[in-house]
Order: sequence, then structure tokens, then C-alpha cells
Amino acid sequence: MYDSTLEKTKEYLHSFINEDKVKDYMRFFKTAQGEYGAGDKFLGVKMPDTRKVVKKFYKTISIGELKPLLYSKYHEERMLALLFLVAQFQDKKSDSEMREIIYKTYIDNLTQVNSWDLVDVTAPHVIGAYLLDKKDSRKILYKLANKESLWDKRVAIISTFAFIRNNDYDDTLRIADILLDDKHDLIHKAVGWMLREVGNRDLEAETNFLQTRYKKMPRTMLRYAIEKFDENLRKKYLKGMV
Repeated sequence: MYDSTLEKTKEYLHSFINEDKVKDYMRFFKTAQGEYGAGDKFLGVKMPDTRKVVKKFYKTISIGELKPLLYSKYHEERMLALLFLVAQFQDKKSDSEMREIIYKTYIDNLTQVNSWDLVDVTAPHVIGAYLLDKKDSRKILYKLANKESLWDKRVAIISTFAFIRNNDYDDTLRIADILLDDKHDLIHKAVGWMLREVGNRDLEAETNFLQTRYKKMPRTMLRYAIEKFDENLRKKYLKGMV
């Protein structure tokens, strides 16, 4: 029987399975009933090993073959599919048409980007990278930021990391404003992280944003945002004395 690239890929990924890691991953990614990752399943494959699979197969596996991985019950298989999209997007041989196909594939299957690590490791490198020179198309991020889905909202803010790296902060700050009153801890952390990244490059831009907002921010969001500040200034923010 002919072995497809998909079958060879899965076989190689599964060669790295470590069942001893499964329970650790289930606890780490909060898979118990009522937690954000409830029901997710793991193979026990480490991220460096998943990246080995990507490196070996990303040039030969087609986008059309990725759907079974994207819709897998296993976390690592979904991660693998998304990392394939990242690798193919970043490949020097990929032209603008190919990158648009990859971007649309990512957007069309966004329901499968359903954990914080899946978002953080891939969204900036596909969604953010695609929209980097397409400011008129960034309205998709605002649509995601206003959805009910925790992961859609995290995609919206984390995708802007690509813009931040290019000293473009406007969308990050606008989306942070939309998410300022969100109730979920994972959004607080994501927004605070992106604000900190803005401040790492333009402290004035971050402090201007914080000036009228820091007192009403969720505490976790503020702590993440000011993590790199001078200790005395950080204490003033936390005491509401700036």
C-alpha cells in the first residue's frame, strides 16, 4: 500500500510519543471538566520533537493533506498542522498567492486553534505576517476581538505581535482597549504581554495607553504590562499612584 506524506508524517510524530508526559500536559493545559482546555487529549510529544517533524516534511506535505491533523483530537497533531502552515508561509519559495492560501486556510479552520500555545506559536506568523502590509484588511482582528470565543480573542491580540515587531502599535492598542474589560485570565495575560512588548520598543506609547486605563485594568493584565518597568515605577502603578 502507498504511504502518503500524511501517513509518514503521523508515523514520525508518533515515534516521539512519551506516555509519561501525557498526565503532565493534561494538568498544564487545564483539561479537567470546567477548565479552559477541557477534553483535550495529548500524545506526550515534546515541542522540539514536533518541530523536527515539521522540518522533515513541510516541503512535501500539501495543504490539502493537513485537515485530518487540524481536526485531530490530539493537541500535538493540531499543533503540527499549524506549524506546517507557518513553515510553508515562511518558506522563501512561497509567493504572495501561496501565502494568501495559507492565511485563508488558517482563518477558515480557526476553530481548531483552540489552546493558548496553538495561538501564541502560530497566529503572529500567519495572520499577523499576512496582514503586516495590508492595513485595510486588519478589520478581521477587530471582528475576532469582539467574538465570544476565548481563542478568537486571543488570536486577535496575539496576531498583532507581528506588527509590534515592525514598530506598528496602533492595532495592538485599539484591540487592547476592546479587551480591557474581558473576564478571562488568559486574555488578561495576552493583552498585558502585548502591551509590554509595545513598551519594550516605545515606552512612551505604552505609558500613554496606561495613563488613563491602568487603574481599571485587571490586576494580572497590569502586572504583565509593567513587568519590565523600574521597580519603583512598577510599585507606583500597582498602588495607583502614577
